Amino acid sequence: MDVLRIILTVLEVIASVALILVILFQSGKEAGLSGAIAGGNQETYLNKNKNGSLDKMLASATKWIALVWIVLTLSLSFF
Repeated sequence: MDVLRIILTVLEVIASVALILVILFQSGKEAGLSGAIAGGNQETYLNKNKNGSLDKMLASATKWIALVWIVLTLSLSFF
């Protein structure tokens, strides 16, 4: 039982670090006031599609890693 708890704890730590990294790699949805003044909204069609696929992949990864983290947390609470 202790070995299973250690394995689940290690997996939860890995999932936690992965979740933090995936969230930090995502781009912000709006640049805010400083982006509007400095002209930060310079997106071309090709640049928009390129960033969109990466953002979609990161959003999907966030959902799946968060789901794994929740399942690991609930399973650790029962042991």
